[in-house]
Amino acid sequence: MSSFNEMINNITPDIYRSLKMAVEIGKWADGNKLTAEQRELSLQAMIAWEIQNLPEDERTGYMGPQECQSKATEVPNILFKSDAIH
Repeated sequence: MSSFNEMINNITPDIYRSLKMAVEIGKWADGNKLTAEQRELSLQAMIAWEIQNLPEDERTGYMGPQECQSKATEVPNILFKSDAIH
């Protein structure tokens, strides 16, 4: 293969699942341990494939909306009500 992009375009869903499993458990399907370089390249390939083939919420590293839950819920201001007498 002449380029990383060409390699990504040749990854099938089965190959993707195999790469993902190998990265997760640190071993290839045959039981051989991934080297640090293999893990890094496999993870890069996974992420690049996901960008082209999966919706954002299914990609590696997706964390969902980043708003703090306390900001999403309205909290009444009981200390400084508009009708309070000071």
